[in-house]
Amino acid sequence: MQKVLIVMGSDSDLPVMQDAAKVLDELKVPYEVRISSAHRAPQKTAQLAAGAAAAGFGAIIAGAGGAAHLAGVIAAETTLPVIAVPIKSGALAGLDALLAMVQMPSGIPVATVAINGAKNAGILAAQMLALADGELAGRLAAFKADMLAGVEAKDAKLQELGVAGYLADK
Repeated sequence: MQKVLIVMGSDSDLPVMQDAAKVLDELKVPYEVRISSAHRAPQKTAQLAAGAAAAGFGAIIAGAGGAAHLAGVIAAETTLPVIAVPIKSGALAGLDALLAMVQMPSGIPVATVAINGAKNAGILAAQMLALADGELAGRLAAFKADMLAGVEAKDAKLQELGVAGYLADK
């Protein structure tokens, strides 16, 4: 099975990026987590991205805040799919990172999830890998079925207790 590479620009991004790791753990997808800055360690970042496919990775998740060039720098150095996670930080609360990530130049695509949306990045990476892995596709189907069951259980509880009772029970 191919792995997912999770890269963040700083250890301060780890509280958000751990959500990608958690969902990959749940789906039994192997991954590695690295810190590598597009600005403070550009050569390291380029080497990490350029060697990712040969190292057995099938997708890369890159999380960064502020100027948020990490995902784009990685995408420029690999043909693997890159998923960007804008991290909420600074005066613009992640909007700057989001805009930097979605405004990539033609030829350097970066899929981008919501601000602090690392869980969705993990799910999306797993879905990409599942295209060539039937067992993982089955685990994803079960994961989605569990989400449906959770919604159904909450709706049944709401119908039983009514709005006031439901809220009081939370």
